[in-house]
Amino acid sequence: MSELTRISLAEARDLLGKKELSSKELTEAHAAAVEAARPLNAFITETPDRALAMAEASDARRARGEAGLLEGIPLAIKDLFCTEGVLTTAGSHILDGFQPTYESTVTANLWREGAVLLGKTNLDEFAMGSSNMTSHYGGAENPWRRSDSNAKLVPGGSSGGSAAAVAARCALGATGTDTGGSIRQPASFSGIVGLKPTYGRCSRWGIVAFASSLDQAGPMTRTVRDAAIMLRAMAGHDPKDSTSVDRSVPDYEAALTGDVKGLRIGVPKEYRVDGMPAEIEAIWQQGIDWLTAAGAEVREVSLPHTKYALPTYYIIAPAEASSNLARYDGVRYGLREAGDAPLVEMYEATRAAGFGEEVKRRLLIGTYVLSAGYYDAYYNKARQVRSLIARDFAEAYNHVDLLLTPTAPSAAFAMGEKMDDPVAMYLNDVFTVPASLAGLPGISVPAGLSADGLPLGLQLVGRAFDEETVLRAGGVLEAAAAFDAMPAFVAA
Repeated sequence: MSELTRISLAEARDLLGKKELSSKELTEAHAAAVEAARPLNAFITETPDRALAMAEASDARRARGEAGLLEGIPLAIKDLFCTEGVLTTAGSHILDGFQPTYESTVTANLWREGAVLLGKTNLDEFAMGSSNMTSHYGGAENPWRRSDSNAKLVPGGSSGGSAAAVAARCALGATGTDTGGSIRQPASFSGIVGLKPTYGRCSRWGIVAFASSLDQAGPMTRTVRDAAIMLRAMAGHDPKDSTSVDRSVPDYEAALTGDVKGLRIGVPKEYRVDGMPAEIEAIWQQGIDWLTAAGAEVREVSLPHTKYALPTYYIIAPAEASSNLARYDGVRYGLREAGDAPLVEMYEATRAAGFGEEVKRRLLIGTYVLSAGYYDAYYNKARQVRSLIARDFAEAYNHVDLLLTPTAPSAAFAMGEKMDDPVAMYLNDVFTVPASLAGLPGISVPAGLSADGLPLGLQLVGRAFDEETVLRAGGVLEAAAAFDAMPAFVAA
């Protein structure tokens, strides 16, 4: 593996800026790494020719003194973002052959700032999953292995392909989307940094929708600094997205002062769930100790409605998915089955063949809770509980500046494990869903290794649109953890 794939995004940016490295050299090294990592199945579509053309154009711009924030940086894009002229599948058979004629706002922002497209990464179908095992294109594989076993592990989901690509040093960064934890949980499983911004900070326009009131794009990187750099390029108001918030985008990198003296850190007592593994409790305590040693004040807080977060999420998200996925009917794009049959039969045949089992499960749940006899009993009640969960966070932030929790209740598990138990799979998101329901920013930072040598992450959750404080504290956690372990795939 080339040394160029082992540097951070910030280091690559600085070398490019000094003209000690060209984007073409950097991109060639990463395109080769993508090819070498094919056994991980992290990518659905590779775009090496486009990447080299974009790199050469970037080098030409730099020569003219026109460098953007991410000038010449090769990135991977989750295959939920529409990319003009490049296959976009959302990990689903029903979008086979779909090549958008437009670009998502987030990816357009990245290209405007000079980034280079390496390819489109694998994901749980329509972002519905916590393992990356529901993808029509097969599960992506975590580059990490247990110290005592060579069993293949999941990279987490739904942004598992992006997490695997960054962890395997195939890309300097990647985009992810987070609906209930789909950036933060795979970041924890794969030993990288994952940042979910505040809902509305990054445009949703051109991102294939799962649950519209929850979906949010964010960066997945190897360092907190890299996440700050990427988020600045991704974020911004978009008039094409009615949920995009019209606020200026700060220089997030400038927030990384390394100083958290006097910062008030809350530890939610409700997150100490029954049966929590001792090593998760230990890494959480280690995070508390690190922040205390850095001068922060740690205190216990209460989020009393936390226990209702998962059932609330698994009513609201499937309900919104039921509405959003109604557009896939075989008429306008993607898969079409039984094209000569009457219209309703064609719809049924296309959806039966095109949607996977997990998507069908969630669509059935969503359609049920939206039906006339159950709308008030389930969907409206879930919306009311969601408001109470958000109110809990607001009350907590009257006393603290950030919350510190584990990111996930375990390290990465084996591919195929938990697939027959949807409830066990859904519990992977127990620590990430509450912040998603409240629309708050959260970051997962790799903090250590489990007893069998797998990454464990810590999560920081902040006030709405206070990504700067989240990043600042995340940088301090990162420095204290000094996490430099490498996955087996890279170290081999």
